[in-house]
Parts: sequence; structure tokens; C-alpha cells
Amino acid sequence: MDISIVIPLLNEEESLPELSAWIRSVMEEHKFTYEIIFVDDGSSDKSWKVIEDLHRENPFVQGIRFRRNYGKSAALNVGFEQAQGDVVITMDADLQDSPDEIPELYRMIKEDGYDLVSGWKKVRYDSAVAKNIPSKFFNWTTRRISKIKLHDFNCGLKAYRNDVVKSIEVYGEMHRYIPVIAKWAGFTNIGEKTVKHRKRKFGTTKFGWSRFINGFLDLISISFVSKFGKKPMHFFGLLGTFAFLFGFMITAWLIIEKVTHLYTDLEHYRQVTDQPLFYLALLAMIFGLQLFLAGFLGEMISRNSSERNKYIVRERIL
Repeated sequence: MDISIVIPLLNEEESLPELSAWIRSVMEEHKFTYEIIFVDDGSSDKSWKVIEDLHRENPFVQGIRFRRNYGKSAALNVGFEQAQGDVVITMDADLQDSPDEIPELYRMIKEDGYDLVSGWKKVRYDSAVAKNIPSKFFNWTTRRISKIKLHDFNCGLKAYRNDVVKSIEVYGEMHRYIPVIAKWAGFTNIGEKTVKHRKRKFGTTKFGWSRFINGFLDLISISFVSKFGKKPMHFFGLLGTFAFLFGFMITAWLIIEKVTHLYTDLEHYRQVTDQPLFYLALLAMIFGLQLFLAGFLGEMISRNSSERNKYIVRERIL
């Protein structure tokens, strides 16, 4: 199969028939073998009934339905597991992504050799305050942290080689950072294509301001996991050791000062425990010990994890 198109959706009953017909037209025009995988993320409208009707009309339309709303990341992850095409395309169900972009995305994967191609909505029709300005900030931050030169990490229109989607796991709200996850998994040939952004035709957006707070926290999480996920002791143990040694040295200095000045400066003599610096040192030692133990426990959990020695093999010669 040439192409699998994975489309997560939530309450998009009005847009699905037009989107399905548009994709079918593009596929038939370019003579692609394909499948469309709609993942209904717990819709409360008639989206699932529309998907069933579309399947009866076109056997290449498939559907997966969640019992409740789990989020876009979960929908994509399940769609990736189901996808059989050599190239996997993801797009939103709201008709703001154009299926006319699919042939060029497919060519960039198959002919140009990219592992992943991300769309860039250079001209957007969203609210500047609600989406554009925060999106630019998060894209800038993600570029600086990940060193991936993309303008729009969160664009729903992306293309992947099949082995990319089979090698990564998307969870929480990590769909914003799939290029970062792919790079972490060893797929470094990541490209970008300017794509058309269309005004929403039906319904309303499903994202609010909370997604930007969650996005920032997810970025910190994915950055930490990518560096220290399998070696937590390297982070917590190092910080804990420095903090403990800092507190220990201050305590040792206070004790030495007490001993050396015990009989020479009785007028200004103070107990070690009377000095605020002692409690700061004690706090640093306790904090350092806790960090070290956190790293030790994290290392033990990591070593017993089934994912400890899971590595992605690029190719073999046997």
C-alpha cells in the first residue's frame, strides 16, 4: 500500500464527507493505493455514524472509535499502529489541511529520502492572539531546545516513513513534539514543506489556552526524557552529590571555625547551631541526599523496565 492517512477527530460530523471525497479524488487522480483511518476520539455528535456510512461507500475508509475522549496523541498512536502504507500522512479533520498537499509530501518521503516531513502553515487564518503569537513562541522555544529547524512543530499535516511511526510512541499531549520524539529515536532526516492553511468551514476549534501551558510542560518532559530517560542517576545523582558536598563543606567550615576560635575569641563566640548558615548547609545536605536517592531509585526502575534495552535497528546484514 502506498499511503495511509490517519485522521484524528472530535465532533466533526459536518466536515467528514467532504474531506473523505476530497482525499479519494486526489488518490484516484494519482493512482495511489491507500487507506483512510478515521480515529474518533470520543465524539458526542454523529461522527461515528458518518464514518460507518463512508465505509459502506468506500471500503478504503476505516474507523477506530474510543469509548471516551483520550486526546489527539492517543488517537494518533492508535492510528499509527493500524497504518499499513509505505508513507503515513496525518491531517486534521476540520478541512483546514488540504489533501492536495499529499502527493508532494509522498514524493518528498519516497524520492527525497526524508524520514519525516512537517507542514508549515506560513499564512494562517487563526486568531493572532489565541493561536498565532503563542504558537510562534513555542515553535521558537522548541527549535532552540531540540535543534530541529522547523517553523511549525504542531502542524497536523505531516508525512512519515512507515518505520518511523512504528518506532515511536505518542502519549500524553506529545503530538506537538513528534519531530522531537522521532529525532530522539534516531530519525534525523526531517524536512519541511510550506502548506496551505484554510479557514475553518464547520464547527469550532477544540483547543483552548490550556494547551500552551500543557505544551510547555510537555516540552520540558520530552527534553528530560530524551536525555536522561535511561540514565536518571546521571541527572539526579550529579545534582544531589553537588548539593550534599556544598552543605557538608559549609558545615565542616563552621565546625573548624568553632574549634579554632573557641579559646581565642570568647567575646564573639557563638554556637554552630546559632548561625543561620548552619541550617542552610543542613538543608542542602538533606536536599542532596533526597536527589541522590531519587536518582538511585529511578536507575533501579529503569534497569528493570522492559524498555531498558529496546533499541531501534536501522538495518542488518545477515
